[in-house]
Amino acid sequence: MILLWISSRVISKALELEFQKSLNLHVQDESDDDIKSTDAPKPNLSTEKDDIDDEIVESDIELDNSDVIEPDNEPPQKMGNPSVEVTEENWDAAQLAKGKAMEAISEGKLDEAIEHLTEAILLNPGSAILYATRASVFVKMNKPNAAIRDTDVALQINPDSAKGYKFRGMARALLGQWEEAARDLHVASKLDYDEEIGSVLKKVEPNAHKIEEHNRKYERLRKERGLKKAGCERQHRQAEAKGQEAAFALHDGHVLSIHSASELETKFNAASSLSRLVILYFTASWCGPCRFMSPVYESLAGKYSQVVFLKADIDELRDVAARWNISSVPTFFFIRNGKEIDKVIGADKSGLEGKIAQYASQS
Repeated sequence: MILLWISSRVISKALELEFQKSLNLHVQDESDDDIKSTDAPKPNLSTEKDDIDDEIVESDIELDNSDVIEPDNEPPQKMGNPSVEVTEENWDAAQLAKGKAMEAISEGKLDEAIEHLTEAILLNPGSAILYATRASVFVKMNKPNAAIRDTDVALQINPDSAKGYKFRGMARALLGQWEEAARDLHVASKLDYDEEIGSVLKKVEPNAHKIEEHNRKYERLRKERGLKKAGCERQHRQAEAKGQEAAFALHDGHVLSIHSASELETKFNAASSLSRLVILYFTASWCGPCRFMSPVYESLAGKYSQVVFLKADIDELRDVAARWNISSVPTFFFIRNGKEIDKVIGADKSGLEGKIAQYASQS
């Protein structure tokens, strides 16, 4: 019996030495700090998406608001009834009231001018020029909202009223509505340019241009952010689709036999895309301990379905075995995200399951 035992040990050792010679292998030092990497680092899509979801904070615009005033909030002024038929007498009376208003304006009596113009508007409510004239007085009185109400009516009556656009633009400038003011004043200058329009435009245009440039800048940023967000969402959809494909390729709960280096790389990449723990088991058909460990390995695969269990025969995949420095079988490598994190050498059932339980719980 002793001779038979010694003979079997000698034969087993001879086979192992012959195997190592054929592969030109060396024993890997278990304290070796070199880590095998089988996958490139993956971009952190979640961090990128969080950055994209952050709101764009617009910077302040430095504007010249020295002439801007507080808005007037007085009750609306009296308006004429557009359905009233204007008689010749009413028209004449309105003209007389307008004349008195112009005289009051020249004397600086603005409240009196408003009273006369209101009388004229009530007598002749269809006159755009009367509303525009009263608006000009409201501008002088620093009552921009009242002026805007009058100019709106004037432009409803006559959409080509140069004075309507002029005084609405001036009123909007008093309120700091620079872009709207610039638009109204430009229309007024095209219809009937005067020096007062040009003077106000010199104050309005610089602010309007700054706002336009600011808006264009942030509109461009929002557009770029939208494109990046769409691209990120597309990447996430593609990643999810690849994840589903990867999960299908890994056959959860089963041991996958590897037959080529490219197939091994494919499984590693699929597992990395899902952040799965991988166990790579090197075996051989002539290995007695392997015949004991193989059913154990199958059982563990069913128990830990979220762990990827791979199996490679060293005689079939000599190049792979050489790359992993296999010196004896069975050998079990633990890989996460393409990097070796641990290994078990030999038919150590409890040690193997203990490490699987340890690393699987860290997923």
